Amino acid sequence: MYNKVDICGVNTAKLKVLTEKEKTELLRRVREGDKQAREELINGNLRLVLSVIQRFTNRGENLDDLFQVGCIGLIKAIDHFDMNQGVRFSTYGVPMIIGEIRRYLRDNNSIRVSRSLRDTAYKAMQVKEKMTAKNNKEPTIEEIAEELDLPREDVVLALESIVEPVSLYEPVFSDGGDTIYVMDQVGDNNDDNNWLDEIALKEAISDLSDREKRILSMRFFQGKTQMEVASEIGISQAQVSRLEKGALGKIKRDI
Repeated sequence: MYNKVDICGVNTAKLKVLTEKEKTELLRRVREGDKQAREELINGNLRLVLSVIQRFTNRGENLDDLFQVGCIGLIKAIDHFDMNQGVRFSTYGVPMIIGEIRRYLRDNNSIRVSRSLRDTAYKAMQVKEKMTAKNNKEPTIEEIAEELDLPREDVVLALESIVEPVSLYEPVFSDGGDTIYVMDQVGDNNDDNNWLDEIALKEAISDLSDREKRILSMRFFQGKTQMEVASEIGISQAQVSRLEKGALGKIKRDI
């Protein structure tokens, strides 16, 4: 969808695409201090940046800002790429671009986190990456804390502080029916009215037919799709959908 729009004044439909041979030659010239080759390499990999920022388009961020931040990650990748490692530039460049964008999103989060806490989190992530690469498995929080010489609680708090908050209206499940959002899964166990709601729900469910109860159980307790339920019961998916909606409607009316 972005191959026909302007981002940062750049017509993305006209972005140049370099071949692997051209990239290798330009990288060699960059290592020799050729500034023109560096410029060509940046311009020739803008589509790579474009492909990466599409992963972050559902966050409400300005595309121009993400594109510029992605370009910073691209430049860092070019300046630090080691041709002797035997990997393609894109293999190295994509994580660098993603990392730069994620840092930008964390630093510009609406929830402000202290600089010291952010620094601890970044150090913890760096240690995690190094230990994962070294041991071919992710380290535990205890191992990260030991490497940083910090209490486990400090590492946990730091890492949790930079996790991006999730909207209550973030969809978590949708299968052709009513979409379930995060807010639908949030409850208050201390609410004195909860036990009344539970009784009303049980009474409403008891009035359903055995088939309706079975469908709701398979759909919402076993997590099966309508197609899977239809196959197991021996009816069509359309019938499952109709029975499911009818059962939910009865429950809502009774409650």
